[in-house]
Amino acid sequence: MPLQEIQKQVDDWVQQYKRPYWPVFEQLARLTEEVGELARELNHRFGSKPKKSNEELKELQDELGDVLFTVVCLANQLGVDLDESFKRVMDKCYGRDKDRFEKK
Repeated sequence: MPLQEIQKQVDDWVQQYKRPYWPVFEQLARLTEEVGELARELNHRFGSKPKKSNEELKELQDELGDVLFTVVCLANQLGVDLDESFKRVMDKCYGRDKDRFEKK
């Protein structure tokens, strides 16, 4: 699914609410929280911090989905076309950074 379709799907959903998007800095705080939840789960699984006995295992897929949803909300608020953003990032990968890392 193109990112443009994802952006529209998110926008269609949030537009049903009186206040569809949070203010930009609140949205950034939400993104930070979601990335923190992902980081915590990764640290439990691959780092040196074991879960507490009463903590449940969270799905990485869900945590990544929360981060993606929040990034899409922020992009929509700011009028950013994520398809174009992604294309520009990949252009950097294949251009400027093509010899930056050791290849197989």
